[in-house]
Amino acid sequence: MPEYGRALVWFRRDLRDFDHAALYHALQRARAVFCVFVFDREILDALPDRIDRRVAFIHASVAELQQSLQANGGGLIVKYGIARDEIVQLAIDIQAESVFFNHDDDPAACARDDAVEAALQARRIPVHHSKDAVVFERAEVLTATGTPYGVFTPYKKAWLKRLRPDCLHPYRIAAHRGGLAPRSTSIPSLLDMGFAPPDRAAPRLAGGMSGAAPLLADFLDRIDVYHETRDFPALKGPSYLSVHLRFGTVSIRQLAALAWHHGGRGAETWLSELIWRDFYHQILWHRPDVAAGHAFKRHYENLPWPNPPGHFVAWCEARTGYPLIDAAMRQLNQTGYMHNRLRMLAASFLTKDLLVDWRLGERYFADKLLDFDLAANSGGWQWAASVGCDAQPWFRIFNPLIQAKKFDPKGVFIRRYLPELEAVPDRFIHAPWTLPGSEQARLGIHIGLTYPAPLVEHAIQRQQALALFSTA
Repeated sequence: MPEYGRALVWFRRDLRDFDHAALYHALQRARAVFCVFVFDREILDALPDRIDRRVAFIHASVAELQQSLQANGGGLIVKYGIARDEIVQLAIDIQAESVFFNHDDDPAACARDDAVEAALQARRIPVHHSKDAVVFERAEVLTATGTPYGVFTPYKKAWLKRLRPDCLHPYRIAAHRGGLAPRSTSIPSLLDMGFAPPDRAAPRLAGGMSGAAPLLADFLDRIDVYHETRDFPALKGPSYLSVHLRFGTVSIRQLAALAWHHGGRGAETWLSELIWRDFYHQILWHRPDVAAGHAFKRHYENLPWPNPPGHFVAWCEARTGYPLIDAAMRQLNQTGYMHNRLRMLAASFLTKDLLVDWRLGERYFADKLLDFDLAANSGGWQWAASVGCDAQPWFRIFNPLIQAKKFDPKGVFIRRYLPELEAVPDRFIHAPWTLPGSEQARLGIHIGLTYPAPLVEHAIQRQQALALFSTA
């Protein structure tokens, strides 16, 4: 027999109605399950741009979730307000006897969830929360001495050793959908919430479960060569599922199971990327201070970053004079996406070549990336800046020209986002400033006018970066 008459399921970064931990547990334990999503003003009001692709993606995903729940006899209540208040009031209004939700390890989300739980418990409404966003979370994978891992490779070995088939079993909701309560509300429009619809000319990413499914199907046709193609931005190498993972329109268990059972180097490499995601989430849980801009390696906390005037703005605006870096930044600014290899190179260039504090780049990515995930963004930036979870020493400094020649050898990606360099011959595309003046004139390309001269010289900046880190 169910324990509860009415339960409330709070959807957040888990916008699907299949393989959903909180929804499954609620349907198992209550006779009537109400579902809610809150457009949280504590998050939305802090966004710097009123044209935010992420809000549009969430809005479309919420609309599809509501339609899917309705098609299965349920519904979705949609609110716009302060989530910590809206959830408590809704639980009271519908006379909920319990509230279910999935974990979110963002420190601000944890504080919000703790406040909601305390307020509900004060009203004798029990709260149940579940792991759903990762395969292994928090303190599930620890060292032999019971401490969290700070380096990826030993964490990965321990993760794989712990993995069992039941860890990836989906939560089978279909058989229990009869318990869904058919209550829905209208969904506030983007304009109602103070946001403008995305520019129709801008690239669009289909939201919701229906947007994720074809991407996954397409990737499964390419997964066997993933290890060979993933680092080349001009190729169709990645899964392109990162934003769907971020907002839970796919299930991490579903993806990890596909990778684990598929086999082969491509699938193994992709599974490793999913393990990186778990790794950064457990770092955030054990060291929430990294979310506030503190270095994981505390002895690098107060590095005296030079922050030369104009360098950060030039990087943001794709005016560094290094074509692959500028093409990466244009991709980010125009689409809200950046290829994973280029994220690493752009971050390394900002910190090790331009000598700009990594925190500035981290915040810029946080504002621009459609798939922004606090744990991965913080972890990735600190790794690139050599202040985070990395077994390699700080004197690993990527040469932007060598990287460009290796991963975009013919400049295909560069020309896609820097059309002003379209006519530059392949042998000059990575360092167009070496193009002879007569050739520049013939091609109508003028370095310093139609495309910037290099902002810095890598060899010189490398020595300055080494000197900077040697102070620590």
